[in-house]
Amino acid sequence: MVNRIVTGAHYGLRDWLMQRVTAIVMVFYTLFIAAFLLTHQPLHFDEWKSLFHNQWMRFASLLFLLSLYLHAWVGIRDIAMDYVHHTALRLAVEVLTILALITYTAWSVQILWGLQ
Repeated sequence: MVNRIVTGAHYGLRDWLMQRVTAIVMVFYTLFIAAFLLTHQPLHFDEWKSLFHNQWMRFASLLFLLSLYLHAWVGIRDIAMDYVHHTALRLAVEVLTILALITYTAWSVQILWGLQ
């Protein structure tokens, strides 16, 4: 007889879906930035600065960065769960990752809304 511990239904589906949705957001943002760079040759600082003065661009950039951080969280957490077998070490890796991603998020907001 095999005793299995069930941790919850559809746990992997949620992570899989989050990876795909965040990847799609990052692809659209990257395509927009690439198109902007290709259509503004040579790119001058004033054009770049005026692009990021728009609120919609700041929100789009923040959405991209939040997607990047969520994407990284799922990936790093899955790697830690698969390859770091010592529970205390895995917890330390996950806590350090969370603290780093929160710091990056705060820093991103400061950069995007600190533009003058």
